[in-house]
Amino acid sequence: MQIVGMGVDITEVRRLQRAVEKWGDSFLNRVFTRQELANANKRGRFFQHLAGRFAAKEAVFKALGNKTLGWQDIVVLNKEDGSPFCRILKDKGKGLKINLSISHVKTYAVASAIVTK
Repeated sequence: MQIVGMGVDITEVRRLQRAVEKWGDSFLNRVFTRQELANANKRGRFFQHLAGRFAAKEAVFKALGNKTLGWQDIVVLNKEDGSPFCRILKDKGKGLKINLSISHVKTYAVASAIVTK
């Protein structure tokens, strides 16, 4: 197993909330997949949850350094045990494994991604 890249990101929950309040569904649908939004709507802390996913996507972008990836190319969900996982869609992540960790408190969300081959 070879490490391809590592990335970390921190996101202010309030900043993400302001973006949603300002741009609404156009922001949400540009950044998050339908699956991610459906999952977030089931959570008690909607904006904290989304901020964690936002940070995770940013961490993956940084780890991969692939300028052709867009927000909709990455989906961040949870396994049955609650741990996060990430898939890169449209065969852009073929042969790659992404190890992801997300944590959040009331005001911040942080995520780290380690990509291996």
